[in-house]
Amino acid sequence: MRLVGAPAGSGIVFRRTDLDNFEIPANGRNVAKVSYATSLMRGSVLISTTEHLLSALVGYGVDNVIVEVDNLELPILDGSALPYVQAFEQVGLKQQRRKREYIRILKPVEVREGTKFIGVYPGAGYGIEYTIDFPAPIGQSHLSTDLESGDYAAQIAPARTFGFREDEPMLRNMGLIRGASPECAIILTKNAVQNGPLRFHDEFVRHKVLDLIGDLALAGRRIQGRVIAERAGHAMHTALVERLLRDRSAWEFAHGFGEAPEPGKLDAAGGESLLRRNLPFPGERLPNPA
Repeated sequence: MRLVGAPAGSGIVFRRTDLDNFEIPANGRNVAKVSYATSLMRGSVLISTTEHLLSALVGYGVDNVIVEVDNLELPILDGSALPYVQAFEQVGLKQQRRKREYIRILKPVEVREGTKFIGVYPGAGYGIEYTIDFPAPIGQSHLSTDLESGDYAAQIAPARTFGFREDEPMLRNMGLIRGASPECAIILTKNAVQNGPLRFHDEFVRHKVLDLIGDLALAGRRIQGRVIAERAGHAMHTALVERLLRDRSAWEFAHGFGEAPEPGKLDAAGGESLLRRNLPFPGERLPNPA
C-alpha cells in the first residue's frame, strides 16, 4: 500500500493498482459489507477493512489522499491506527489553499436497533460518546472525547481491534481473519486477555471509537457535531452515514471552527491537508507505543 497526496477537493480515494488503477472514492454510496469490517465496492471491485486507515486519516487531519493498494484488503498492521499515524508524523502534512469543508449537524439523526443505538446531534467540535457492553472479560465501558482536542494520536490511535478465541473457527470458515495473530489483535478467552497487557485499561471502547471515526469518514467530510453510540458497530455506523446524507435538511456545509492549527492536530482553522510526499508502507510493523 502507498499513500499519495491529492489535489484539494479530491477527498479520500482508493486505487486498486492491480486492477488498472480502478478507483473507489471513500463515501457512503460505495459501502459494501459491514459485518466484521467496513468494505467499499464500486462495480465489482472491492476494498476491504478500510476503517482503521480512514480513522487515522480523519483523526490526523488528512483530507485529500489517494490510497494505492494492490489487493482487496488493507494491511491490518498491529490492529490499531497507530502505525499509520506514526508514518504520517514521519512525512508531515501540507496545508492546501482551499478551506476545509465540514458537515455541520443542524438537527438530530438517529438509528435504533433493539438495545443498540447511534445518533448525531448539533454541537461544537466533533464530540463522541461511546458505550459498549460485551461479555466478560470486557463488560461495560464508556468513553467521551472530542476529536478537536488533538488527542487522537495519543488516546485513540493506539487502541487495537479485539476478538474472542471461541469465535475464531466460525470466522475462518467465513473466509475472515485469515491473517489474524496475537501481533495484530487483542485475543480474549472467556476469563481473560490472552495476549496482554492492554495499552489502556479501557482499550476496547477506545477501539470502538477508532472504528466509528473511520466509518463516519464515509460521510465525505469531517462532522461538526456530537455523536452518541451505545452497543453499536460497523453496520449501525454506516447506517447513520446513509440516513444523514439522505436527509439534506439535517446538515449544511460549513468552513472551519475558527481555531488556530497546530502541528499533529486537526487543522481546524485553515485549508485542507494532504500528505507532504508519497508514503510507502513497508511490510514490517512500526514500533508500539511506550
